[in-house]
Amino acid sequence: QVQLVESGGGLVQAGGSLRLSCAASGRTFSTYAMGWFRQAPGKEREFVASISWSGGSTYYADSVKGRFTISRDNAKNTVYLQMNSLKPEDTAVYYCAAAPTLGSFNKSNYWGQGTQVTVSS
Repeated sequence: QVQLVESGGGLVQAGGSLRLSCAASGRTFSTYAMGWFRQAPGKEREFVASISWSGGSTYYADSVKGRFTISRDNAKNTVYLQMNSLKPEDTAVYYCAAAPTLGSFNKSNYWGQGTQVTVSS
């Protein structure tokens, strides 16, 4: 069982930066792939970034590649999303998720409650 709590969201001007954190409970955190997803008003939830259990593999949506960086600290049971050069279209509720493999987030029951990111123009 894994419980996830996101933090670090807020209001930022376009071009600014934020770092999201997702703290996980449970001894098995280090065995899970982790992902960040987002959902803007009126839109479906979309993939943002993911990272393998070891941190050795990372993947990004084209829309955030080069601007966002996902990382994890297994000793702290935490995954991060560093967001730079933010754009108004990055405005959304951001969720972290845990899954046994990088390809199984859509089947996962382990999701955080979300943190709001608002980017003003």
